[in-house]
Amino acid sequence: MQYFISVVQEISAGISSSLLLFVLTLIFSMPLGLLVCFGRMSKIKPLSMVFGFIISVLRGTPLMLQLVVVFFGPYYVFGMNVSNTWRFWAAIVGFSINYAAYFAEIYRSGIQSIPKGQYEAAEVLGYTKTQTFCKIIFPQMVKRVLPPVTNEIITLTKDTSLAFVLAYAEMFTLAKQVAASDASIAPLFVAGLFYYVFNYVVAFVMERLERKLAYYQ
Repeated sequence: MQYFISVVQEISAGISSSLLLFVLTLIFSMPLGLLVCFGRMSKIKPLSMVFGFIISVLRGTPLMLQLVVVFFGPYYVFGMNVSNTWRFWAAIVGFSINYAAYFAEIYRSGIQSIPKGQYEAAEVLGYTKTQTFCKIIFPQMVKRVLPPVTNEIITLTKDTSLAFVLAYAEMFTLAKQVAASDASIAPLFVAGLFYYVFNYVVAFVMERLERKLAYYQ
């Protein structure tokens, strides 16, 4: 038990770093995903194709590679020197644009699942396009996309460990260092337990939210 407590103390800084990375990624990626979704659904064909290509690249290449590109991009493209502080922000940018692409497709599927008759009814009632989306389409879309969004959030929790490629000291990186110094795999199990508990809490909260939004069930 004493060893378990000492391991938790040693990786506690990594836990807070992982949580910060997780929270900031959600804050930036979810609204960004909606903007990307609008671009993907645009009636302007070239714009739609550009966003479609961007989504294809972000979903079709490894997240680890994208993190490396974001981190070293300023140096190789603009000749700018990268600092240690940039490691953190590069991780935020890399995770945010990657998950924005996934959220965008989830949002698009939710919006397109709404019957066109509701758009026509809103038009008859004199709603503008903005009012139609905000008051009719968006609330229904949120209800329909909660399950896949929950899956992505759970995946994000585990993917934060990929920040190690930028030498960002998140929880799993510190756990590996402690495991190596102690010649024990116990710290890895402690990290795994944290991921499980955190994901359980996320799943529980999202399930309660789904039930709260199930107006007609």
